[in-house]
Amino acid sequence: MNGYIFGSWAPKIPEFAARLGLDSGAMGLMLLIFGLGSLSMMPFTGAFSARRGSGFVVRLCALATIPSLLIISLVPNVASAVVVMFYFGGIIGAMDVAMNANAVAVEKSLRRAVMSSCHAFWSLGGLIGSATGGFFIAYLGSTAHALIATAMAAVMMAIAWPWVNPDDAHHQASVKPKLTFPRKPLLWLVGLMALFSMVPEGAILDWAAFHMQRDLGASVTLAGFGFAAFSLSMAAMRFAGDVVRDRLGAVKTLRICTVIAIAGLLTVGFAENAYLAILGFALCGIGISNMVPIVISMAGNIPGVNPSIGLSVVTTLGYSGILVAPSLIGFVAEHHGFGVVFASLPVLLLVVFACSGLARYADRRH
Repeated sequence: MNGYIFGSWAPKIPEFAARLGLDSGAMGLMLLIFGLGSLSMMPFTGAFSARRGSGFVVRLCALATIPSLLIISLVPNVASAVVVMFYFGGIIGAMDVAMNANAVAVEKSLRRAVMSSCHAFWSLGGLIGSATGGFFIAYLGSTAHALIATAMAAVMMAIAWPWVNPDDAHHQASVKPKLTFPRKPLLWLVGLMALFSMVPEGAILDWAAFHMQRDLGASVTLAGFGFAAFSLSMAAMRFAGDVVRDRLGAVKTLRICTVIAIAGLLTVGFAENAYLAILGFALCGIGISNMVPIVISMAGNIPGVNPSIGLSVVTTLGYSGILVAPSLIGFVAEHHGFGVVFASLPVLLLVVFACSGLARYADRRH
């Protein structure tokens, strides 16, 4: 449901900008406000989940997320749009933390990996939302599309509602744990792994098509296949990722994925034509697909750290790699080219590989 709402937002962006008279620069600021809303709410959601249980919080956030597209479609001016975008980003980010914390609880209750599948279903929701959104907007209008998306989201939540893991077993004590600023170096190291795993994903999300058009001379249509190859291979591997992880273990799986992602980035960076770059992006999707789910599972199983607090720290650091890093990448690429950038990103993944032994915490559910 969360992925569907987020995916449905993508085709609304042009209409949203046109309705409010926003040029590309102003729309970029709106998207920055969305990102700031997400990063602002993630730490608070972790603390709230630690006190009330992630099951309660994920339901609460889901209810707040359902009408978000309808609110966006009805916003009358730029000033109110700023508030709405901060709210939209905040509630999407808050639900993300609560969902990941709840997925950790589900892994512990089932005693097997499910995190990759959860992320795969988010990707599937995003694909459905983005694929159908443009059609509904074109033929029915933006408001009708928002009403349909709201109804669909409500149905999805109604189906999931009774099955949500309460995740309140460690919240029943009469004395609530003190929620202080986490100081464990291990937690911040896992957060750094999340950041370095997600920077390449953000780079591909924002700059794959641009790199193929500007640096490799690809047509608009062909350039779109770069990110499509990345998305398709990532979604497919996420559905298979839990089986692989249960068979090989989190450490070995993370190492294999990191090596494949490095190979993909180097292929993109040194590609002399668009077709080789598309192959590289597909390899990146295979590699990156299960890196983030494993790191998320690690964050929820660090000894002495409440799972919700660990998830909020690691998720905030990780998603800043998608929301903030691409702007810096664009600045560097303007002077040195995207090929240099993609060929340099494996340095970050080498750090992840060096720390991959910590992925043993992802298997603590056993």
